[in-house]
Amino acid sequence: MAKDMFDLTGKVTLVTGGNSGLGLGFARGVAKKGSAVEIWGRNAEKNAAARAELESLGVKATAHEVDVGEREQVLAGYERLLADHGRIDCVFANAGRPSRNMTGSTIAMDVAEWHDLLSVSLHGAFYTLQEGARAMVKRAEAGEPGGSLVFCGSLSMFHGVAGISNYAAAKGGMAAVIRTMAAELGKYRIRANTIAPGFIITGAMGGIGDDHPIVKFFASKTPVPRAGYPEDFEGIAAYLCSDASSFHTGDTITIDGGSVIYPPYALSGMDAG
Repeated sequence: MAKDMFDLTGKVTLVTGGNSGLGLGFARGVAKKGSAVEIWGRNAEKNAAARAELESLGVKATAHEVDVGEREQVLAGYERLLADHGRIDCVFANAGRPSRNMTGSTIAMDVAEWHDLLSVSLHGAFYTLQEGARAMVKRAEAGEPGGSLVFCGSLSMFHGVAGISNYAAAKGGMAAVIRTMAAELGKYRIRANTIAPGFIITGAMGGIGDDHPIVKFFASKTPVPRAGYPEDFEGIAAYLCSDASSFHTGDTITIDGGSVIYPPYALSGMDAG
């Protein structure tokens, strides 16, 4: 029987911020195709629940408390991961937080808020991907090339959204880093890509449903007229970790129901001409 082109048996995947929401969606996607998974998160209870769910899919799963904004914790995390699993094949730098700029203004943003968000969403993502790349390069130099680095971005990389300039800076900055890593690491058969989600309903949103006004609002402005869910990211996670994506690198992949390409005038049926 021909091997499933998305088979991840024997591979090991790290997902930061992987104990809920999009991160857990990424983790489920690779686990369902056979990859062992390590979860990094700062909440021990949620880590344990995520680990149990992934183990129920029949794969080895580990979970540890790691603050990716602290480089020493990232280094220690990788040392433990490699001791537990022996290798790393795919890294999802997903950990981050929303902007807490309550002013709604870039010029009024508190400097402490600017730096605090970047410490996790920009610097933490960089530390995570940099150390993952180092481990993959070492493996390639030993005769086994390959690997996949993935950053979880945002539509704020394309849209100007008032009040969240620190969040947009982190997402846009790391998307540029991803393209640089793709250019540098291709000779080791290591790919680097960004996923840009649209409006996604996660547990952090308090269990709102399709009938909620904010969900209806976004659905009305999306060609596929609904909100997204973490389950919508299982497939792209499996693809990017698999050999099926071996020639796909340096890209930003939007998973948004088409909202990023839907111009404002299309919403009212106005003639663009």
